[in-house]
Amino acid sequence: MLRFKLNNIIIHVTGWLLFLVLPVLFLSTGSKQSGAWILLSSPYYWLFCLTYLTLFYFNLWYLIPSFFLQKKRWVYGGCIVILLGLVWFLQPFDKLLIHNPRFQEQMEALARQQASDSLKAVQAKLNDSLAHGPGKSLPFGPLPHQGLRMQLPEAKPAPRESLWRHNNSVDIVSLFLFGIIIALGLSIRTVEQWQTTEQKVVKAEAEKVNAELSFLKAQINPHFLFNTLNNIYTLSMMNSPHTSESIMKLSNIMRYVTDDVTRDFVPLQQDLECIQNYVDLQKLRLGRKTTVNFVVEGEIGNQRIAPLILMSFVENTFKYGVSKQAESAIDIKIIASGSTITFECENAVFEHPAGMPDRTGGIGIANTKQRLLHLYPNKHTLSIAEANGTFKVKLVLTS
Repeated sequence: MLRFKLNNIIIHVTGWLLFLVLPVLFLSTGSKQSGAWILLSSPYYWLFCLTYLTLFYFNLWYLIPSFFLQKKRWVYGGCIVILLGLVWFLQPFDKLLIHNPRFQEQMEALARQQASDSLKAVQAKLNDSLAHGPGKSLPFGPLPHQGLRMQLPEAKPAPRESLWRHNNSVDIVSLFLFGIIIALGLSIRTVEQWQTTEQKVVKAEAEKVNAELSFLKAQINPHFLFNTLNNIYTLSMMNSPHTSESIMKLSNIMRYVTDDVTRDFVPLQQDLECIQNYVDLQKLRLGRKTTVNFVVEGEIGNQRIAPLILMSFVENTFKYGVSKQAESAIDIKIIASGSTITFECENAVFEHPAGMPDRTGGIGIANTKQRLLHLYPNKHTLSIAEANGTFKVKLVLTS
């Protein structure tokens, strides 16, 4: 935000420096005097600059926010008409153009040229009169050789024009610059308003996504812990010697869920340890009829993954791929290759009582799909298929 404001200030300062320098360059070029300094010391130059500087920021900071953006367009239009009349009265560009060294020198040169032309005309008349003969008198006085010196009247400097005096001419350039200043202010304020609105929309969307992800995690965690506690309860009812070990593994899982799941991404190694603990808990309750193959391939380095993004599929596999009557196999494979993480699981399909959620649905799978859309947009492929009595899931994540 501070960087944006600093860039905005630099743009404004640069723009106004160009606006102030251009009249000095164009109006003092070609002057025999130090025209730039004379122009800078002229009140008409500062009248020109301050007029448009004041108009720009008065329109940008007060008129547009107070009237134009508040839908008071008639009031805003009336203020613009009043300001237009003020510029028409002041005539800042015409006064700057007339009272600058280059223009003054041009006017002096023109006056000298006119005086020279007048003198030549008088001399021509004298020569014409002398051609009539010396005995003839001239109607306009004695001849030059009789001691008369021809003198032209010295040009008196014009009285200084008042800074606030209005001429009858229309200052078209000043009115044109006025239109540009007003339009530029409207454009800048409109763009700023659009950027502010878009930032609010982006911020609101981000807050919505964060709230939705938090809600999804809150749904996943109790669902996962509820199933695990049921498993431990079953072991305790059977007086299994693995009950204490399963409690320790559940403690590790709960520590991971409590401390790390609050973040959007965690190291892949931590998530794999959580899945390993969960698989071990499931193995404790399963009989000999179920075979579990959990394989991790590739080199685990600095890869990061959304927490519990794979757990829903693992949990779903154990929930629907185990039968007490028939033999079954559960295959889970995780492959880490650079920035790509591939998850594959496969299990047999068994019929479950009516009313139990579908294998491809349920809270866990549905929430995982939504999390994938939020956390891995255009960076994941998910394939869920059921064919030939086998349920398969393949998920590819790219960071």
